[in-house]
Amino acid sequence: MCLAIPGKILKIKGQIAEVDFNGIRKDINIVMVDVEAGDFVMVHAGFAIEKMEPEVVADIQGYLGNK
Repeated sequence: MCLAIPGKILKIKGQIAEVDFNGIRKDINIVMVDVEAGDFVMVHAGFAIEKMEPEVVADIQGYLGNK
């Protein structure tokens, strides 16, 4: 089973983005997706694997009690 978590890109430097996960900031590799600061991404094992729509992220965070 895999676990992926949505986060918001704060800034990008090359192929690495600083991503916010409800107040926890991590550097994530974005080589597999075409994104920019402000976008939401689904992250697995340190890699952004999918760009996400804000509405979908809000639904996930609401389900997890993270709003």
